[in-house]
Amino acid sequence: MMRERERAFENRFAHDEELKFRITARRNRLTGLWAAEKLGLSSDDATLYAQDVVSAALQKNGNERLFQKIRSDFDAGRIEQSDHRIRRRMDEDMLEAQRQVLTE
Repeated sequence: MMRERERAFENRFAHDEELKFRITARRNRLTGLWAAEKLGLSSDDATLYAQDVVSAALQKNGNERLFQKIRSDFDAGRIEQSDHRIRRRMDEDMLEAQRQVLTE
């Protein structure tokens, strides 16, 4: 009985972690596509850029790396977006990603 509960808890934890990962990866892609649009990238380049953003965010301190990559690219491209707006977009995309993943 105790072993079954323990196994159920472990399975639930693994499921929740996988769900968090999928939602975060989706958020990163959505935010990458938003940034690509702001940067004026074509469809193919936007897709590649979003993949780069997802890869950057997979490293340690993912949220901060995601923000820093976009901030740096916006600065290089002279795109006017405040830090607050970028972070707010990340938050909005997290909610959208959660909605999308949970309704798949």
